[in-house]
Amino acid sequence: MLHERTRAWLLEITGGDVARVEQVQSLWSGYGAILRVHLRGGSLPSVIVKQIAPPDDAQHPRGWSGATSHARKLRSYEVERCFYRDWCAAPDDAFRTARCYGATTTDDGQCLLLEDLDAAGYAGRRAQLDGHELARCLDWLAALHARFVGKRPDGLWPVGTYWHLATRQDELLAMQDDELRDAAAALDEQLNTCRFQTIVHGDAKAANFCFGHEGVAAVDFQYAGGGCGIKDVAYLLSSCLDDAQCERHADRHVDTYFAALRARLPAHVDAGALEREWRGLYAAAWADFHRFLDGWAPDHWKIHRYTREMTRRALG
Repeated sequence: MLHERTRAWLLEITGGDVARVEQVQSLWSGYGAILRVHLRGGSLPSVIVKQIAPPDDAQHPRGWSGATSHARKLRSYEVERCFYRDWCAAPDDAFRTARCYGATTTDDGQCLLLEDLDAAGYAGRRAQLDGHELARCLDWLAALHARFVGKRPDGLWPVGTYWHLATRQDELLAMQDDELRDAAAALDEQLNTCRFQTIVHGDAKAANFCFGHEGVAAVDFQYAGGGCGIKDVAYLLSSCLDDAQCERHADRHVDTYFAALRARLPAHVDAGALEREWRGLYAAAWADFHRFLDGWAPDHWKIHRYTREMTRRALG
């Protein structure tokens, strides 16, 4: 499970010997594993090793295997490495992430050595979020977006989010909704050419947040890049609210996000203009994700009445 060279690398960085290794989860499509490594001695009781080892015969769970998918995944791991190294090297508790202690290339891939967020007090994981938990995630996103508003996404995806149109042409061709497919390029341009851009998480679903007693941390930055912050917000809401919950509560959660964002934006940013622009793009952000789902998994539970209503508004 853990190569000898990796064990030696851990010893070099932490000063500790490997006592026990447990698998936290496998990576998407069998591209490796996330391991918790318990150490004896040294500076840390445990660390997380993200061990990336692409298989020779990778099989996507929904059948989307192939050269394009493989290249996108390999690029995503380089992006994540860059995010930890260059974008959050100095920890910011406003948008808490795991500290990255190192990265190395292995015979069959690469490894990231990360802080064990469970040991740091962020052991909570949620499949669904209550209102308070969702507000904490929205505050995290607001802090990230405020910190990097106006920054060029050097080393990251030029356009963040894993469903970005330029990287999902196969899914575009497979779409069943002709009207939405015809509007895909216009939606993409609308989101990517807006005045206010920032760095987006790119996969800000409920499962990628880790909860502590007071704060929240986030993981999985493979699709971090430039973009309009409202894309992260729409995607987060889609990950933890069903149709009825969206109908009843989505507007309130969007208000929560913008209140947190206004409180964190730098003084030189026109907060009112930014909010007006991003609020105006909320339906487009939802429709953009709908476009991906329609090609990738047209029977997905997230394509519900609220999703279709947001798309109708965006195309209207």
